[in-house]
Amino acid sequence: MLRPRALFVILAVLAILAVIVSPAVSQDTDVKKLEERIAALETRIATLERTLAQRLTSLERKIQQSGQAGNRVDPKAEAAYAEISQLMTKGEYEQARTQMTEFMKTYGGTSTAKKARRTYQELSVIGKAVPENWKVEKWFQGESDVDLSSGKTTLLVFWEEWCPHCKREVPKMQSLYTDLKGEGLQVVGFTKCTKSSTPEKVESFIAEKKIEYPVAKEDGTLSQYFNVSGIPAAAVIKDGKVVWRGHPAQLSETRLKSWL
Repeated sequence: MLRPRALFVILAVLAILAVIVSPAVSQDTDVKKLEERIAALETRIATLERTLAQRLTSLERKIQQSGQAGNRVDPKAEAAYAEISQLMTKGEYEQARTQMTEFMKTYGGTSTAKKARRTYQELSVIGKAVPENWKVEKWFQGESDVDLSSGKTTLLVFWEEWCPHCKREVPKMQSLYTDLKGEGLQVVGFTKCTKSSTPEKVESFIAEKKIEYPVAKEDGTLSQYFNVSGIPAAAVIKDGKVVWRGHPAQLSETRLKSWL
């Protein structure tokens, strides 16, 4: 079966040849010569079709090979990323950050680097000093219950009211806050009120889920500072520096206690 592009080219050739042949038909009444011309045209069209098919097949093969090359797994890259993941599991974030920086320099063009990019962004925040100006636009609750410049261990949670994953994870932070606030843990939720979210919807969500920890609205500056590219996201700060950054589901009470 002819491909649409090849059929279009053939039809165009036939239209041109029809213009060339028409005068000849009116002048040449020799049926045999006319049949020979038609046969020659058919041969040329068949040749053209084969040529087009071969070129299209060759092009498709090159595209396929190019895609396969871009997705080829590098065993060394996979092993290096696995080692970084193990360091993170052990809580050795500084070492994981150092190795991740080297990993991106060495294996940045591999398929493994693509899946590691968010981890790289998260690890790059660790060790960073906390913002001098938090630029809070509005406090929904708890402004007097938190001191972001105190150096206390503080869990920051970035979320949006419309996000289904946030609706699942953000209320879980209340349990951590209830269990550990007596030991000095601070928790602050930050929202930008994007898309369909409004301050009124945020307040309704807080009330419905019985969230007691402080919640504030930021303008996006903090999300950018903490390399938040997807939500929900979380960070832990202590003594004026970021000591952890990742998905809130990765946090546990045991892990948080290690920073208290």
